[in-house]
Amino acid sequence: MTALYFGIFGLSLLLSFVFTRMVRASATARGWLWPAHDRHVHQTPLPRLGGVAIYLSFLTSVAVAWIASRYFHKFISVTSFRSLLTILIPGTLIFLLGIYDDMRPVGPYFKFAVQAVAAVMLFAGGLKILALPVLFGSHHFSSAIGLPITILWVLGITNAFNLIDGLDGLAAGSALFSTLVVFVVAIFSGSTLVSLLTIALAGAILGFLRFNFNPATIFLGDCGSLFIGFMLSALALEGATQKAPTVIAVAIPVVSFGLPILETTLSIIRRLISGKPVFTADREHIHHKLLQLGMSDRKVVVVLYAVSAVFALLSLFLLWPTGSTLGLVLAVVGIGVWFGVQHLGYLEFGELRRVARRTVEQPQIFINNLAIRRAIEELRVTSNYDQLCRILEGAFSSNDFDAFDICLHGLPDELPGNYELQEQPYLRWKKPASFIRERATGWSLDLDLVATNNRRTGSMTLYRTYGTRDLQFDVNLLTSVFPVVLADALARVLSQPAEVVSSGRERTALVAKAG
Repeated sequence: MTALYFGIFGLSLLLSFVFTRMVRASATARGWLWPAHDRHVHQTPLPRLGGVAIYLSFLTSVAVAWIASRYFHKFISVTSFRSLLTILIPGTLIFLLGIYDDMRPVGPYFKFAVQAVAAVMLFAGGLKILALPVLFGSHHFSSAIGLPITILWVLGITNAFNLIDGLDGLAAGSALFSTLVVFVVAIFSGSTLVSLLTIALAGAILGFLRFNFNPATIFLGDCGSLFIGFMLSALALEGATQKAPTVIAVAIPVVSFGLPILETTLSIIRRLISGKPVFTADREHIHHKLLQLGMSDRKVVVVLYAVSAVFALLSLFLLWPTGSTLGLVLAVVGIGVWFGVQHLGYLEFGELRRVARRTVEQPQIFINNLAIRRAIEELRVTSNYDQLCRILEGAFSSNDFDAFDICLHGLPDELPGNYELQEQPYLRWKKPASFIRERATGWSLDLDLVATNNRRTGSMTLYRTYGTRDLQFDVNLLTSVFPVVLADALARVLSQPAEVVSSGRERTALVAKAG
């Protein structure tokens, strides 16, 4: 049996090598070249039908294996042949969809519709997801629930490999690691059909990779990336239908497809956070971020090969499950993904961290906001200068601002009480030991104090030193009701008989004229 596997792998490898050269030459001669795009790293047009060579070499080697089964009857049974058609027929549909999209690009919804049809064909052929033991234990779903889950799995994996096809050899190399994992799992579980298909697919991918690795002379194209992704999703379903341990059937495919799944998940989350359409194209994929860090194209591909290899090895650890194996593998994957995403520097996830930190700090934000709300209610009824000072100092002494000045502007021609305006602020306050007055170390917020009668009473300037902590405050409170209420309170204070306020506060700028 081992000799047959090696024979099929060698045949598929050789055929892929030959067919890729033929497809490349034919596409170049006919002018089927795809121009460079602003999201691509190539500056010269190249043929993009490499998937044709992969499909033909894969199909031919599988046909040869079927003929050989006449002499090795245990290799492929009649039941396996039915399953083979269940996979190959919708797989061919996906391949034709990719060809059409490479020649005449179509929208995402059309591609999803065709892929969903192919997924329904798999479901009807018995390749379905009716349980998720890792999440729901032994509970089995009805077909009404299993069908959409199966479609979601097929669409997700199929397009995941298409999504990472952005650098020479990246999608094909990552798929090769995943294919070899599925092959090992099939050997372990005794599935000869899955073993045959994966070893044939691995040979086809490796033969093509000779021409697709940097610097590439031919692209994989949608016909290749979609076909490979669909075949891997279908083969994972076929493996799940075998009598394999629960962890092998469910967890191993997810972990082994780690890089494309991670790329797809990050892309969807990024675009949702930034308010962009989910299906829009951009230059924010993992390989683009690594390029922005100064790596060369080849180095980026090698690094992501290493990431794919790590995912593959971690998934193989699940072949020998123990009570803590799954938890340990998922913990390692989760920690690695977390640190990796942090290193890539996505702005969207920085915003998520800010929101999370804001949520943790929400109690302090409540306290600061309530202090301003209480001050607003107290300012509505005060007409006493000392009381006004105490209200303002109480509102700002415990929050994130370090100082404030209140200046009076646009006063009436004749102030009640015979006041005159001097140059220094009417009221000045700062926290003890604050150096906010050195303007280079902080920032300020200016508020116009306009009373309810639309008369401008003055202005208030709030100061804060620069720091690493976010402002734990709802600034809208200071820019809406508060300025109006403070302006009204100041107008009431100014309408009182003039007096010199003697206290420790640095606040008095309006004084009575000497009679």
